[in-house]
Amino acid sequence: MPEYVILSRLTADGRKTLRSNPERLFEVNEEIEAMGAKVMRQYALLGKFDFLTILEAPNNETVGKVMVELGARGSLETVTLPAMSVDSFLDSLK
Repeated sequence: MPEYVILSRLTADGRKTLRSNPERLFEVNEEIEAMGAKVMRQYALLGKFDFLTILEAPNNETVGKVMVELGARGSLETVTLPAMSVDSFLDSLK
C-alpha cells in the first residue's frame, strides 16, 4: 500500500488543545483510520515542524480527503509527500 510522509505544524489553537488534552493526538489518529488511512509511525519534532507522520493509504484521493478534513479544523498546517521505498525507486530505474 502507498505510504505518505506528513510534516505538520500546530497552530496556536492546536498547541492549546494538545497542552490541555495530550491524548487528543491519539484520537486524531483514530479519526484518520476511520477516513481510510492508517498511521504507521509518528514522531514529535523540534524545529520548523512539530510532527512527522507516516501514513499508509490506498490512494492519493484518500490522503487528500484526510488532509482537507484535518486542515479545515484550524489546528494544524501540513505538508504531504508521497513516499516510496529506495528498493522500489531503484527497481524503477532498471
